[in-house]
Amino acid sequence: MCVSILYFAKSAELTGVKAEEIPAPTPLSSQQLWGLLLQRHPRLSVLQGQVVLAVRQQYIAIDDQPVTLGDGDEVAVVPPLSGG
Repeated sequence: MCVSILYFAKSAELTGVKAEEIPAPTPLSSQQLWGLLLQRHPRLSVLQGQVVLAVRQQYIAIDDQPVTLGDGDEVAVVPPLSGG
């Protein structure tokens, strides 16, 4: 099964891509999903503890919360926003 990962702001800068398709097992925890992304893009580790994931446009915490993904689902990586 493949899911679409969307990278925004600093996460796009760190990965060098704005979107990609990755294989993902299901079910898995949001922490395991974040771990998959870190394996693909180790530079994302600078966002550890600051990033939020959105699965099917619903924000989820990165913890042991189970996540069930379907083929083609979107996962957004949303780093902290700054501005003024």
